[in-house]
Amino acid sequence: MSSMLFKLITIVDEHFTQKDNMYVGVTDNRIDYVGAEYKAGYEREYDGVRKCLIPGFVNAHAHSPMALLRGYAENMALSDWLFKKIFPFESTLTEEDVYYSMLLSFAEMISFGCVSTTDMYYMGDAMASAVLESGVKSNISLSATVGNAEALKKEYEEMFEKYKDANGRLKIEVSVHAPYTSTPEIVRDFSEIAVKYGCNLHIHLSETLQENIDCKAKYGCTPTEYFEKNGAFRVPTTAAHCVYLEDGDIEILKQYNVTVATCPTSNLKLASGVCDVQKLLDSGVNVAIGTDSVASNNNLDMFGEMKLFALLPKGIQKDPTLVTPAQCLYAATRAGALSQGRADCGAIVVGNRADLAVVDLDKPHLTPVHDVLNTLVYSAIGSDVALTMADGKILYENGEFYTIDVEKVKHYARKRIKKA
Repeated sequence: MSSMLFKLITIVDEHFTQKDNMYVGVTDNRIDYVGAEYKAGYEREYDGVRKCLIPGFVNAHAHSPMALLRGYAENMALSDWLFKKIFPFESTLTEEDVYYSMLLSFAEMISFGCVSTTDMYYMGDAMASAVLESGVKSNISLSATVGNAEALKKEYEEMFEKYKDANGRLKIEVSVHAPYTSTPEIVRDFSEIAVKYGCNLHIHLSETLQENIDCKAKYGCTPTEYFEKNGAFRVPTTAAHCVYLEDGDIEILKQYNVTVATCPTSNLKLASGVCDVQKLLDSGVNVAIGTDSVASNNNLDMFGEMKLFALLPKGIQKDPTLVTPAQCLYAATRAGALSQGRADCGAIVVGNRADLAVVDLDKPHLTPVHDVLNTLVYSAIGSDVALTMADGKILYENGEFYTIDVEKVKHYARKRIKKA
């Protein structure tokens, strides 16, 4: 199928407002029509009555290959969680584990309306294979730390050469894991690699209070200043978490157009704290939303992340007007696409990539619909997604996966855990 018309469907338009009884046409990989009048000539017509068409979600901070660790380490502080459970388990992972784990995460995400991820992990070829086979978009990076930095330099060179002509769905980024797992030299070296190849950078930043305390004690500066001083922000950067930013840090992030990828569920579960998204939005910082991994979140439902994105500022600051549903949907879609360097994604507008999700509003928990944006943010859940499309290709529809053998992937995960 190379063309499709969504007809008489409610949409969240390019301005993130509701429009009812609309027609949206897709030809090949692009949106080529958005209007209130019927337009003939499409190979398939999709009945949009009691459905809503939204831009596909962009998961702006993920560790998709960690699917095998779902539920493995629970009720622990971040440091213990990482060093006592996660890192030891990860040391046993093979290329095959990473490949199948990434496919398992992708299956979950596309069934929940997500079309793109910014993924930080390692074993790049296994990650790339999963991206190219699944039909999703992904910016993948290999996480540089004190233990692997020298080996990663060579792997990055090989990755950039191998995938320079890959389908545009796959982009290679550079990653420095965090201040507490790096050195200034590592930050400088990998920032130079990012500059050399003209790619994005992906980092963890100020995830915990202890990270800030230790960074100031060791380097005399905040984690944000640590990265800036060592050249990290010369390329477009996505900074995950950002729970303990100081006012000067926010100014630095704004100055360099750094995107903050907030991960509300993960930060709450690990008791790291809460990112002040309202302050960031008020400061003009691009704020996107990530799930982090299923090890620190347990699912990859961007609807759940949007709800927390909206509710936490209201509850903490005791102001119900903070963070609108439109801001939530923008953060979960367009802001993430921009952070990935995908300017033609993340909004329903003619000429953009056809990255779309259909939400079935004909559910008891979504009835009645007074305002569709409110319903999407406060009432909807991932399983309400009826169809997910990336680059004009349907990846998921009504429980059926078109690019991933889900039963095979689940069988592998179950078998692998029994061996662990």
